[in-house]
Formats: sequence, C-alpha cells, structure tokens
Amino acid sequence: MSGPQLTMILLSSILILALGTTLCSSTILDNVADLNKLNLKFDFIVVGGGTAGAVVGNRLSENPNNSVLVLEAGISDAGILDIAVPFYSLRVTPNTAVDWNYSTTAQVGLNGRSIAYPRGFVLGGSSSVNDMIYTRGSKEDYDRWANITGDDGWSWDQLIPYMRKNERFTPPSNETTEKFNPAVHGFNGINTVSLQGFPNIIDSRVIQTTTELAEFPFNLDMNSGYPLGIGWQQQTVKNGSRSSSATSYFAPQFISRPNLQVLLHARVTRVLQTNSNNTFRTVEFVQDLAGEKFTLTAEKEVILSAGSIGTPNILLHSGIGNSTTLSSLGINAVHDLPSVGQNLTDHPLISISFLVNSSGTWEDAERNATLAAEQLAQWNATKTGPLIDSIVPQLGWFRIPDNSSIFGQVPDPSAGPNTPHYELIFISGLFGVLPPTGNFMGVVPAVVSPTSRGSVTLESNDTLSNPLIDPNLLSSDYDLFVMREAIKSALRFATPPAWQNFVISPFNVNSTYTDGELDNFIRENAGTIFHPSGTAKMSPKDAAWGVVDPDLSVKGLSGLRAVDLSIAPLIPAAHTQAAAYIIGERGSDLIKEAWGQI
Repeated sequence: MSGPQLTMILLSSILILALGTTLCSSTILDNVADLNKLNLKFDFIVVGGGTAGAVVGNRLSENPNNSVLVLEAGISDAGILDIAVPFYSLRVTPNTAVDWNYSTTAQVGLNGRSIAYPRGFVLGGSSSVNDMIYTRGSKEDYDRWANITGDDGWSWDQLIPYMRKNERFTPPSNETTEKFNPAVHGFNGINTVSLQGFPNIIDSRVIQTTTELAEFPFNLDMNSGYPLGIGWQQQTVKNGSRSSSATSYFAPQFISRPNLQVLLHARVTRVLQTNSNNTFRTVEFVQDLAGEKFTLTAEKEVILSAGSIGTPNILLHSGIGNSTTLSSLGINAVHDLPSVGQNLTDHPLISISFLVNSSGTWEDAERNATLAAEQLAQWNATKTGPLIDSIVPQLGWFRIPDNSSIFGQVPDPSAGPNTPHYELIFISGLFGVLPPTGNFMGVVPAVVSPTSRGSVTLESNDTLSNPLIDPNLLSSDYDLFVMREAIKSALRFATPPAWQNFVISPFNVNSTYTDGELDNFIRENAGTIFHPSGTAKMSPKDAAWGVVDPDLSVKGLSGLRAVDLSIAPLIPAAHTQAAAYIIGERGSDLIKEAWGQI
C-alpha cells in the first residue's frame, strides 16, 4: 500500500472518530469479550452484515424463539459523513477505512491493467458504499434463474412479493406519477426507495431526447420487469440520506431485539466441520489480523452472506472447492466442489464525457470551496439541496440490433428480447480526473449482459491474505463489440436538438474514431461498475455443477447456506443491489421453511 493510500485510510479513521461512532444499541458489539459476557447460544450465525446479510439477520430474528448472531468484518457505518450524504458516494471508496481495498489481477482485456475493486468493509456492506441505484432487472432475468435451477420460486412472478417486502417506495411529496408507476412498487417494506429530489441541469434535455430520437424511447418505470428505454433513476435514499441495509434492516427498532446480536470487527476466516464430516455449523474468526482465533457453533445453521468475493474466499479456505487446487496450496480439502469461486461475472463500463457551455454541473462545487461548504451546510441543516441525490438522475437500457454481425459468431447472451445488452448512465459532470476549467456532462456506457467470466481464487493458504480477483473484463469478442456499439450510441444521444447550445463537443473520445481506434480506447480506459456475482452459483438439486442448491444449501453439506449475490447463476442486466435484497428476502424464507417456521 502506498504512503498516500495509508494516509487517506488514517484520515478516514480519524474522521470517523471525530464524528463520533455511536452504536445504536448494546446489541451492536465491538469486542468478542462483550459477546462472551452474554453467554448466549445462537441458532443462526450470519457471516456478513452487508446487503443480504442484514436482511437475513433481521428476518430470522423476527421470530423471538430464534437467536441470531451477525458477524461483520468491518466497522460501524454510524457517523460517517461520506456514507450518509448521497452525493458523496464517489468519496467513500476506494482506499478508505470502509473499503476492503481489493484490486484485481492484471486484466488482459484492459491491456494488462489492474484496477481497484471496492467492496464495503462496514456494516451494510456495499449498500453503505455504492451509488444507491435501485434497479431490479428484467422479468426474463429471473425467469431464466428459475429455468436454470428448476425452481419456479426464483421466477419474477414468485419473487414480486419479496421485492415489495424489501421496498418502501417514497416519492417526493410534490411528485406526480409522471416519473414512476405506483402499480409495480411496494410501499410498506423496510428499505426506502425514492426518486431524484433535487432538479438537475440535464433532466429536461435527457427526457426531451426520448421524443426526438426513436432509438431512445421513454420508459415510465424500469423496475416493471421491462426496463428497455430511458427513465428516471430510482435510488435508495431516505429523507435526503443514504438508505442502506444497515440503516433500514438494522434500524433501531430491529437492532434492539434481544435475540439479535451484531459483532463488528469479526472477520470470518473459515467454516469448520461440526460433529460429522458433512455438517458445517462452526465459524472461525479473528478480530485482530495478528490476534487470536475464535470459534462459535450455530445450533441450526451458518449462513454465508459475505458477498461474491468473501463467500467463495471463506469456502475455499475451509477446504470446500476444487480439491486438487486446494491440496496444492496445502489446504485440507474436505469437500470437492470445483465450481466454488468460478463464474465471477461483472459489468464493464467506460465514461464518455462532453464539454458543455453552461454552469450548473457538479464541477462548480468541486472547484469552489465556498459553494461546496454552503451545499454541505444546507444538507446538514435541512437535508435538502444538491447533495440529497445520487450522482445519476436518469438511466437508459438498450439492445444492439438483432441483425448485428456479432450474432453470427455467438448466440444472444441476454435473458430474452426484453432484456438489455447495454446501459447508458447519465450524469451532470465529469466522471474522472477534473481538468482546471470547463463544465461537463457524462454518458457512461456499460455492458449488462456480458459473456466474460472470471474467478475468485487463492494465492496461498493464509486465511488473512486477499484472494486473487479476476473478473476477466472484456475478455470476449461479444463484450468488446457491445461496448463499442454502446459508445456510438452515447455519441448519438448528444446530437439531437435537445442538446443544441448546450453540448459543445465530445471531450474524451473522438466521434470519428474507427472501430479499431474505439477498441484501443476501450481497453485503455474501461473499468467496472463493481457488480461481482455468481461465484457460488445455484444449480438444480441433483446437478454435478454449481455450489448451492435452489434452497441455497451448499451442495452435499448440511448446516451451511450461502445467501448473497454469489448464488446468482447469471448476472442480472441491472445494478445489482436490488437483486441482493431479493435474494436476502427469499433466502430468509427458505431458511424459515426448512425449520418449520413458515
């Protein structure tokens, strides 16, 4: 780690202390000694207090007869300004005290570059550090999960109750239904989802474009299961502040339950055999990277909710994975499951910027400390102003033409004709290094039905070392083709009358680039939206491949499940936090059902 990175982490830690990290209840504990004083036995131990893990902890503790312990490796989210302020989301990671500070292996598809790979090292997990975009994906995405697993419970129609159970849709008080469809939302759930609350300089122009270019139709509500087109972004924001799994599912009225305990700074290293060879109800964890190892055993189940990086990492160190590979690392291979850590899938993206001839983009506050201080003071005083929203006011979802030449080489990998191949993310500012002058807008393309697959593997048998993370971005001809077409689409988007007298010119890409020049631009500049999924994927119950059965039990073992995005057999064509919440909700019911609690 470089000196500046270490300094940033230390400064972040000082800021956290200065803001006063106040725990909401005595049931959020800092030290295992405090847990031991309670002298409790736990029916369920949940590994990870992130997006899905907080859901599981909440839902299992609804039954007062269940005792539940959540082990979270990171710190408390309380009092951290950059987490709470929606517009500050880009400040939260990478290289901070609330980030695992991972990086990828050298990416062949990115000309050998290694990139930062943020994951939330904090209560709420990545829901505490993401950009708060709430998109479910297409109906076809989930129907394909059901077809792959042979379990209709994973179909869109069967998951709708869980979407509503998660969601408390709360539009601004002055909002009409011109920006969303009330019929497709839940209004009595736990996690607040809202619309943009502060007007943005590009809003009217983005929407006007949907009337001027037929290839960019308007979509009233992309969370209907039919996302194609441009619509208003829906975000996990409540009353001007981030709504994460920590602030919602672990809100004071839930975290105060006497049968729910959350232990912070508890980094689980392995799950261990309990009593018999196929039973894994014991967790091993540390609270200090150089310190003592502790073990706890669940009376009923251990639930891995450590995410698409953490869950396979724990399984592999536990001897659950490819036996040959594990043995070569000196790890006792106890259960041969070669799919563990395979199938890592993510959404590559690239930023396209345009120079504009207007102030009012976010560069104004970036360059003017007085204005920035005024915006923060307004947020602190009233939770109003430009800081109450994520950086993204609108999103668009699109398909390449059915007669595209790439389909002569590969079949269409999307889930169906109503599922996008790529996304355009609209932002009122420059996404990247800010030059000394100029105002900008951004259109950020992303490939959302990718064919590239990577892996999470181990470099050694050191349980505290970071895994090797290889999303294998843009490794397929298809992904590169779609990214190229998405950039062309972004350039076309800025050409109709809506953008006259506003857009001066593209800033970081030339509209006259050949396909070869675009490919070079992509490989030198692309990154990822950080949507890792699929590393402990579901498969049919009797399948020889996969990691978990459709009930999320780890194949061939008892007492152990995975409930997070790692179980997705294929990545949804969407920002993935909504899918993680849905998995957490249904996974909780599957656990309850197994123990006769439904």
